[in-house]
Amino acid sequence: MAKRFNSKFTHLSPVWYDLKSQGTGLILEGRHNADMGWISELRMAGDAWVLPRVVLEAFPAELLTTKKRRSKAITLLVSECKEMGYDGVVLESWSRWAAYRILHDPSMRNLALQFIKELGDALHAVSLERNDKQRLQLVYVIGPPHSEKLQEHDFGPKDLRNLGDAVDGFSLMMYDFSGPQNPGPNAPLKWIHSTLQLLLGTDKNSALAHKIFLGINFYGNDFALSGGIFIFLFYLYNFCC
Repeated sequence: MAKRFNSKFTHLSPVWYDLKSQGTGLILEGRHNADMGWISELRMAGDAWVLPRVVLEAFPAELLTTKKRRSKAITLLVSECKEMGYDGVVLESWSRWAAYRILHDPSMRNLALQFIKELGDALHAVSLERNDKQRLQLVYVIGPPHSEKLQEHDFGPKDLRNLGDAVDGFSLMMYDFSGPQNPGPNAPLKWIHSTLQLLLGTDKNSALAHKIFLGINFYGNDFALSGGIFIFLFYLYNFCC
C-alpha cells in the first residue's frame, strides 16, 4: 500500500526498533527488520520520508539521570539513521515513562523533556543523505488523556510548547477509548475534539497545530455479552497518522 499510494504519503513509519538496557549499557535492536529493498522502491516512486519507530524500553531512571547514557542513546539513534539512510525516527517513550511513574516527579519529567530536546537537536544537526538541504526529523508519539482533566502523567499543553522547536511532529494516538470494562466506541469524535482542545486550546499552542499527526483507528471492537462478561474481538487492526 505504501508503494502503491506513495505520492499520497509524507511520512512512513515501519515498526522496527527497540532501544533497551543491556547490563550497564544500551543496545538498539531491530536492524534485522529493516527492509532496504522496500525503502529503495519507495524512493524510486515518490518522496515519502521513512522514519522507523523506536520504542524506548531502557530503564528510564538509569537512562535519564545519567548524562553518559543519554548521550549514548542519542548517538545510537543518530548513527542508525546515517548508516541505514533513514530520514529520522518516530520515538515512543511517554507511555513507558508513565508506567514507571517517573512523570509524577517534576525533576524526572524535566530530564525526560530534556532528553527529547537533545535528541531532536542532534537529529536536526544531520543533513539527509539524498538532500543536504533537509535535516533528519523527530516525530514523537503521545497518547490522549483518558479523563476530562489532565492527570500528572499525561502529555499536556506545557509539554507541547516545551518540545515545539525540537520535535517535527507529534503522533497523537486517538483510539482505544473503550475497553472490556467499559464497552463502547473506539474513537468518538467528541473525545478527539476535546483532546485537541486540551492540547491546542490556547493562543500559544495554536501555532503548533500543524505538527499534530492525528492517529485514526482503522479497526474496531465487537463487544458481546456472554454470561455477564464482555468479550471483544479486534477487526482490521491498522491505523494511519
